[in-house]
Amino acid sequence: MARYRGSVCRLCRRENMKLFLKGDRCYSDKCSFDRRSYAPGQHGQRRSKFSDYGIQLREKQKVRRIYGVSEKQFRIIFKKADQKKGITGTNLLQALECRLDNVVYRLGFVNSRTQGRHFVRHGHFQVNGRKVDIPSCLVKKDDVVEIREKSKKVQFVQDAIDAVVRRGVPQWLELDKDNMKARVVNLPVREDITLPIQEQLIVELYSK
Repeated sequence: MARYRGSVCRLCRRENMKLFLKGDRCYSDKCSFDRRSYAPGQHGQRRSKFSDYGIQLREKQKVRRIYGVSEKQFRIIFKKADQKKGITGTNLLQALECRLDNVVYRLGFVNSRTQGRHFVRHGHFQVNGRKVDIPSCLVKKDDVVEIREKSKKVQFVQDAIDAVVRRGVPQWLELDKDNMKARVVNLPVREDITLPIQEQLIVELYSK
């Protein structure tokens, strides 16, 4: 799978908003977006006018970058969301939120979704008592997500857990901070997803 290996701070500047891709750095004075909140490149400070298609494309790219999925992955997730009953845009966001790499980030076990994907790949987490090393694995209601016993002493994990108070844990997840364990109380609904996303623009883009 293709991976973006450039500066992730450029992605925030390109989308004109903080995407919180670098964990604690995004909350500090070192954040590149706070220092240069304009698009990257030679002509970044010029005002840009987008067509309707351009606005829809930027929204799709923003969501892709927030959740760290490739174009191919995103199309597959959208296709499945479109085939499910209910509102396609809401189904799309629910599927992205329920990815294991996002869930461990939401719980505060890691500092970013990128770090979450890395830790899941290396087998640091269990779902319902079984090791899972697939970041795109979707959690379901009543699933129990926990850090494996031998991974609880990893310094990165301990630092992230200590900082979880700052970000907060969404209502659809229940965290047992002392035991580094959590339960999926419910699947997320649209009101639980507070990111500034206009999913209808993505639906319109793929409906053309």
